[in-house]
Amino acid sequence: MGSANDMKAHSSTYSSFISMLKWVIPTLALITLLVVVLISD
Repeated sequence: MGSANDMKAHSSTYSSFISMLKWVIPTLALITLLVVVLISD
């Protein structure tokens, strides 16, 4: 296992990843919806 010093870096990386997902998932959903609407016309 890693040392305790690695936990700070891990927490920072995980926090950044989660906050990025909060923007990426809705953006991808909108792009997907747009493509579906354009194809269905």
